[in-house]
Parts: sequence; structure tokens; C-alpha cells
Amino acid sequence: MTKRRTLLGAMGGVALAALATGFMGTAALAQEVTLKMHHFLPQQANVPKDVLEVWAKNVEEGSDGRIKVDIYPSMQLGGKPPELMDQVIDGVADVVWTVVGYTPGRFPSTEVFELPFMMTNARAMSQAYWEIFEEDLKDTEFQDVHILGTWVHGPGMIHSKDPVNSPEDLQGMKIRGGSRSVNMLLTELGATPVGMPVPAVSEGLSKGVIDGTTIPWEVTPALKVSELVHNHTEFDGKALYVLTFVLAMNKQKYESLPDDLKKVIDDNSGVEFSIFAGGTQADADGPARQIAVDLGNNIITVSEEDAAAWEEAAQPVYDAWLSDMESKGKDGQALLEKARMLIDKYTD
Repeated sequence: MTKRRTLLGAMGGVALAALATGFMGTAALAQEVTLKMHHFLPQQANVPKDVLEVWAKNVEEGSDGRIKVDIYPSMQLGGKPPELMDQVIDGVADVVWTVVGYTPGRFPSTEVFELPFMMTNARAMSQAYWEIFEEDLKDTEFQDVHILGTWVHGPGMIHSKDPVNSPEDLQGMKIRGGSRSVNMLLTELGATPVGMPVPAVSEGLSKGVIDGTTIPWEVTPALKVSELVHNHTEFDGKALYVLTFVLAMNKQKYESLPDDLKKVIDDNSGVEFSIFAGGTQADADGPARQIAVDLGNNIITVSEEDAAAWEEAAQPVYDAWLSDMESKGKDGQALLEKARMLIDKYTD
């Protein structure tokens, strides 16, 4: 009897060991992948809250929890916003959201969308941006990263301590610009451009380092801009400018995923996600604008007719970009015509 019990106990131990091994094998098959996402804004800002968190949640749910996305806002993994693209290439972060213009001249073709008075609809331009990325940029300027989304924000505008009704009012003003294209535009309009990442805007305004800033409405609440300055210049019709964004993933990290998890990433990336991101960001303009209205701030709207003087003053920005593209062996004029055609196509 004792021998039988010992034998049964041994058999039970073998069964338990086999069961445990089976569970471990299942766990190994259903391995969890953790992606570190890094970006430059506070997590309560609109894009982190309404775009990046949504993307992360959809990826986690689509993978049945096998992919986990840890989000590090406000540069919590270290470095400065202009370093985000190198961080994702080097693997410091697995995914980053960044302003392409934080690295001036590195991705010159994207600047076609940042040229003055190009945009009337963020969704249409984001769709055009994705199409040009896939056809012209994926294997050239962005060959070192795996791009998940490309988009632009809603209409860029001027927020200033003193009223800006015309280009003449910008003479001598120190205005923050978010990219090389915007800084060129500010120079042509008579302002002194000050390059700084968007998180530095609040301090720059409060300390008088800058007299104003160029940003869309949607990010003003996170930066307290409507409390720090009381004049806002927006434009009817085409926007003064926009910035380009990418959500980028480390190429090796993406390629290391099993095919089913790659599909989860793919299903939550691309043109539909780009349109969603650009549209969501633009949709946040209205509520942010209302904050300025409720504060009694001075909102100046430049009519399409009056914007003609601004457009004329901005023409040298086009000339400089086309010349720069030519110097890099790129056909800027063809790219500009293609971008305009696609924007018109998707706006209709």
C-alpha cells in the first residue's frame, strides 16, 4: 500500500510538473511585449489624452493584453524634445510622438505641408501627408524608423501680448516658432523668431523672453496661454501655418514582433489613424478657443481678403524651401504640386 501511494504520489508530481510546464509554455507563446512610448507634453494635454492614450488602449485590447504600452510624458525618459527621433532610432524609447520640425532640415520633404497658407482642413492634409509618406518618404527620409502615423494640427495662429492685426504689427516682436518653416515665416513677416519647444512657451511668456507664440488653439489650455497673453490672431480660409507630426516606432522593435502582434500594430496605424489623429487635434480647437472668449480676450480674425497681404509677405518662404530642396537633389516643385492636389482631393 505504501509503495502504491508512493508511486501515485510520484505520478501526481509528474502530472503537476507537466501541467506547470504546459502553463509556462502557454505563457511563453503568449509573451507580453512592453512598449515604452515617450513624448514631450503633459499627459493631460489633448494629444496625449485623446490620441496617444487611445492608440495605446486599442493596441493593448487588440493584442488581448499581450502588448502593454507604458507612456512617459513630459520627456520623463530624459533628453529634450528635439532628441525624440534619435531616441526611437537608438531604442531609448520604442515609440515616440514628435514634431518633425524639431530637427530642422532633417526631413525636408515634410515641410511642404508646413508652408504658409496651405491648409484648410486637418483631416484632408493628414491624409495627403500619409499618402506622400508612403509613396515618397517611407524608404528615403524615414527609412530608419517605422512610422505609425503622420498628421498635422488645426490652424496655426499667433497669440501675443500686443494686438497683431497686420504684418506691420509684428515688427520687432519676439515670437516663438515651432519649426524652421515657421521661423522663416516670422522673419518675412517682420518678427524676430525664437526657436523653442512648445513645453517652454509658458515660461517664455511669463518671463518676457518672448512677446508671443505661434501654436494652434488646442494646446493653449495645457500651456495657460490665454491667461498669459490676451490677444489672439486667427485667419479665415487657409491657415497661417501648421506643423507636421509623426508617431514613430523603433524599426528593430517592430520587426522583432511575431506576425500576429505586427498585425495589431498595423491595424492601429496608417491612413485611418493619421486622419483620426489630425482630426481629433483640430476638434480640440473650439473648446480651447472658448476659454479665451470666456476670459474676455481680444480675438482678431483676419479675413481672406486681408490675408492676401500676409500671403504676399510669406512668398519668400516658398522660394527658400524650393531652393533648399533643389540643393538636396529633390524636386520641390513637383512635391508641392502633388501635395496641393491631394489636399484639394481629400478636402472636397
